[in-house]
Amino acid sequence: MPSAVLRLVVDFGLLVLIWMVQLIIYPSFLHYTQENLFVWHQKYTVLMGYIVAPLMAVQLGIHVYHVFYFKTPLSIVGLVLVIALWLITLLQFVPIHSSISNGSTDEILLKSLVNKNWSRTILWSLLFLTGLWSFVKGT
Repeated sequence: MPSAVLRLVVDFGLLVLIWMVQLIIYPSFLHYTQENLFVWHQKYTVLMGYIVAPLMAVQLGIHVYHVFYFKTPLSIVGLVLVIALWLITLLQFVPIHSSISNGSTDEILLKSLVNKNWSRTILWSLLFLTGLWSFVKGT
């Protein structure tokens, strides 16, 4: 089924991306001067948006499609995880990134960005594993 392959590819792409963000990108923010981070972050959020927004939109569409057309427990779990990721991103991470873009670059905020991002890292990891399991099982 082509949609299962697309789901796996998109989920894997976002999995790799979130682990890079978690282990490399967000921790690197702590090594910038306040002025350099302010300048870089404004470019970073725009550039990252070009990558993340379409992938997340496609991911949501694929998971909605799978729930409506296959209605398996794993497809429902997948959609719940995607919705949770959207909510966490919109309610928690967009405001943090807005604060950084507006000049709030204190160490406490930057460390909270790294610590809070573990929730998304874990959820995207679980999402990929459910998709992989579903793909292997053929459901």
